[in-house]
Amino acid sequence: MSVEKVQGRVLSLDFFRGLTMFLLVAETTGLYSIMDWTQMHHHPWHGFRFWDLIQPFFMFIVGVAMPFSLARREAKGMTYQKNWKHILTRCLVLFIMGTGIQCAYSGKLVWELWNVLAQLSATILIAYAVMKLKIKWQFLLSLVLLLLTDCLYRFFPVEGFNHAFVKDESFGSWMDLVLMGKMNPGGGWVAINCIPTAAHTIWGVITGKLLLNATRSNINKLKQMCLWGVVFLIAGYGLDFAGISPIIKRISTVSFVFVSGGCALLVLAFSFWLIDMKRQVKIVMPFAIVGMNSILIYLLTQTLGDQWFNSFVGIFTGGFTGLLGFSEHIQAVVTALAVLGFEWLFCYYLYKKSIFLKV
Repeated sequence: MSVEKVQGRVLSLDFFRGLTMFLLVAETTGLYSIMDWTQMHHHPWHGFRFWDLIQPFFMFIVGVAMPFSLARREAKGMTYQKNWKHILTRCLVLFIMGTGIQCAYSGKLVWELWNVLAQLSATILIAYAVMKLKIKWQFLLSLVLLLLTDCLYRFFPVEGFNHAFVKDESFGSWMDLVLMGKMNPGGGWVAINCIPTAAHTIWGVITGKLLLNATRSNINKLKQMCLWGVVFLIAGYGLDFAGISPIIKRISTVSFVFVSGGCALLVLAFSFWLIDMKRQVKIVMPFAIVGMNSILIYLLTQTLGDQWFNSFVGIFTGGFTGLLGFSEHIQAVVTALAVLGFEWLFCYYLYKKSIFLKV
């Protein structure tokens, strides 16, 4: 295996994870709303924007990391079967975190399953359950999950929820009523997304196995990721163009899963080429530092950052820039960038102290 490492970590994967988390952290500062960047907001329904990739990236990255994690544990004598306890504990913690964050958003106790961590707890279980199967069977099962979800949407018979691709009138919305007694207020998100997006995590596992394969050259690994990335993009956009499956992120349609999965593969391929083949380590370290504590920085920015730290920093940045005569828009931009800088410095401090939160 010729994968660049820092302190025992896979740096190319940390870069991809770190880039994803950096973008998420920047979103919690309010920067994208201040700058009014359309591509940094989810598409309202049928269509595709850059920001729609972040959650699939997250799911895919976790899958890529799973074979590396299991390989390290097996090297210490842990078996796949015994590792189930660790996986179940990890998924339980992620589920509690995900539902807890929804309470933080609402400012009260709520039972909501839309958070990415809650859904990730399900996709990890599914991906790990099939992890030891041959790659062809893993891939086939991922397609079965997509087909199953698509059929449930198309053929669900309950009146009022039998419109496959209409917001709040589909199988996914009905499942939200069953699971939570409510539908997502205005957004059209559904908790059952954990089934189709499990394909992202399974594809991540398959890719992780490819990267771990010492018998394949780096150029072969790069070609495989690029090939399948392009195939997925063609499949996703083809389904949408033909009117078979519209690209809708909020209910994770088949076409969306393919398009976002293809993008995830191509971004990882670029990371692999840049770091493991071109050895441009210094360029990516600022992002990798964030990726090494992805769960911790996600929790902090989604809670303390969004609800307290942003406004606290704004007291000083807004005060000083206001005295200098800057407009309110410039003040808001300076505050967002300052918050982003402080949060990156916190990640850098943890990195220097070799502190890494593991779940």
